[in-house]
Amino acid sequence: MVTVAVAAVCAVAAFLIGWFVQDALTKKKLGSVEARSKEILEAAEREANAMKKEKLIEVKDEWIKKRQELDNDYNSKQKKIQNIERQLTAKEENLDRRADSLRQQEKSIRTLETETREKLKNIQLKEQEADRLVGFQTEKLEKLAGVSREEAKKLLTENLINEAKSESALEIREIREKARTDAKKEAQKIIVQAIQRTAADHSVETTVSVVSLPNEEMKGRIIGREGRNIRSFEAVSGCDIIVDDTPDAVVISGFDPFRREIAKIALERLISDGRIHPTKIEEVIEKVRAELEEEIVQIGEDALLEVGIHGVHPEIVKLLGKMRYRSSYGQNVLQHSIEVAFLSGLMAIELGLDSTLAKRAGLFHDLGKVVDKNVEGPHALLGYELAKKYGENPTVANAIGSHHEDIEMETPIAPLVQAADSISGARPGARRESLEGYIKRLEKLESIANSFSGVGKTYAIQAGREVRVIVEPEKVNDLFADQLAHEISQKIQEQMEYPGQIKVMVIREVRSISYAK
Repeated sequence: MVTVAVAAVCAVAAFLIGWFVQDALTKKKLGSVEARSKEILEAAEREANAMKKEKLIEVKDEWIKKRQELDNDYNSKQKKIQNIERQLTAKEENLDRRADSLRQQEKSIRTLETETREKLKNIQLKEQEADRLVGFQTEKLEKLAGVSREEAKKLLTENLINEAKSESALEIREIREKARTDAKKEAQKIIVQAIQRTAADHSVETTVSVVSLPNEEMKGRIIGREGRNIRSFEAVSGCDIIVDDTPDAVVISGFDPFRREIAKIALERLISDGRIHPTKIEEVIEKVRAELEEEIVQIGEDALLEVGIHGVHPEIVKLLGKMRYRSSYGQNVLQHSIEVAFLSGLMAIELGLDSTLAKRAGLFHDLGKVVDKNVEGPHALLGYELAKKYGENPTVANAIGSHHEDIEMETPIAPLVQAADSISGARPGARRESLEGYIKRLEKLESIANSFSGVGKTYAIQAGREVRVIVEPEKVNDLFADQLAHEISQKIQEQMEYPGQIKVMVIREVRSISYAK
């Protein structure tokens, strides 16, 4: 127990000694920390004071700079305000001067108005006096002349109208004669040059073809038993076979030259082969038709090569080849078109126009004539639609459609194609027409001329290429005779279609007869 007590006392003593030592150490450390803190606070205070002074200096510098900027801005604005004040003062002075000027002008205007009113009154008084004098003189003139004012006006108006008509008719006649002379000379020069350089041949097509036979016995073989061969041939070919008394020959008749050519070649091959029966006839005709379909393409290409045209649609080439087997008034359409192409091109060169377009339009101008017969309409318009369909130049299409004036001519090439078409068709022997059509054309020419007032008699002469009109001299004077000829020619041109041109001659003859007894 004693030992335990001693141990406890020792432990307490050790604890107390440790506590006192620890307390002494802690107080020493706290004294050191407080000293250190005091030093830090003093250093921080010194640094803060230094920073404060520095910031105060910076703020003061910034304030001085801003003050300077504000002073400069104020001075600038002050100068602007002074300038504006000076400008306003100058404008005010100008306005004052203008106001003074306007007041002076207003005074002048009032003065002028007063003077004008006085002058107007004087003029009115003078007009009244003049009207009175004119009325007085008019009454005296009416009494002296024995004619009223209205009658005098009417007589004067009629005289003036008649005089103006006579002078205008004379002037129109002189202008037309001069224009006709100048145009005729130039046109003759161009056309003669074109014709001389073209000089194309022409031949008249017919509607029949003659096939030679080796002997008379062949006629019987062509006819066949009970006529079955000839009936089969006509049914397949679309042409008539005329077997008559002509020795060693038969005639193939048909209005379609293409079919007639197929029939002719097929019959010649059948005669050469010697085997003639319906099956063989159909086989040969179909074979010949296929060959000619290929040939027309070659014909079209040859025509394009001859004229010097390229870049043509294949369908147009085919139609061009078909022209070889078409005729117009007996004239071969392809040869006619080639001739028109050359004439158009040459005249275009003389006039400084595009000769390529002119030749193209001339070559294609009758494309509508080879269109399927089931398609209705004038051939010029059909050709116009074809040209547009296959991408031809608008100038070419217009020339095709207007060469018979079915549509309006839009370019100078169109009348060239029309003129070339007339030249080609008007060549002696180039075309022919039926007797019935010829007679109708002459009758229509005479009826058109007779429809005009003052016409006594009309005669169509020179195969309808000239119309002589005899007028009544008491109804038509010399001046109006020229005007009548022009009007008749215009009406013929509007209402008729004809190759070449028609000359209209108006004849006025006065016969005075007296008898001595």
